[in-house]
Amino acid sequence: MLGDDAELTAAVRAAQDGDETAFRTVYRAVHPRLLGYVRTLVGETDAEDVASEAWLQIARDLERFSGDADRFRGWAARIARNRALDHIRMRGRRPAIGGDETELTGRAAESDTAGEAIEALATDNTLSLIAQLPQDQAEAVVLRVVVGLDAKTAAEALGKRAGAVRTAAHRGLRRLAELLSSEDPESGSAIDALPPQREPRAGAMTSATVTHTRPRTQKDM
Repeated sequence: MLGDDAELTAAVRAAQDGDETAFRTVYRAVHPRLLGYVRTLVGETDAEDVASEAWLQIARDLERFSGDADRFRGWAARIARNRALDHIRMRGRRPAIGGDETELTGRAAESDTAGEAIEALATDNTLSLIAQLPQDQAEAVVLRVVVGLDAKTAAEALGKRAGAVRTAAHRGLRRLAELLSSEDPESGSAIDALPPQREPRAGAMTSATVTHTRPRTQKDM
């Protein structure tokens, strides 16, 4: 387990035992990327409110979560997605990201362009470009690159097959590279240097969701 992941796993477990400082550590480690994901779903105006609702549920349900850092990020992303979709249904509008959500079939790409897009995805400009992708590609890109999930964990968050998520992320990042290149011809020059897919470790544990007896608030975070 990588150092950062080991630290996050330890912090999650300490937070489950009621350590408020550990919970704040978890929040600081996960929130920025989780907020980026929520922003792609509901837009800038509502993102903070929806993310806050997600963290309230995470805090409430944390006691029965089971798993490591990867599992926690995926679990948190699934909660955030559900809260975002609830918000969208309540507002009676479509997700902020564009296109129709379709299940991709066929052989997954052997590699993805995550390494090429990580730095660019930190900018508001690139996040706005993601809104031009079909919904399945946009969510896959954000979960794989921004949130940092492997294909299997991202698939669990989206309720899809891992191969479909890998393919959607690959196609989305390819399209994103084209959009970036149209704005900056040099931005896609290294697009063929593709890193290997990040796969889940064997024996990863699953998670559960129940009500926590001591709900935390945003103030605690």
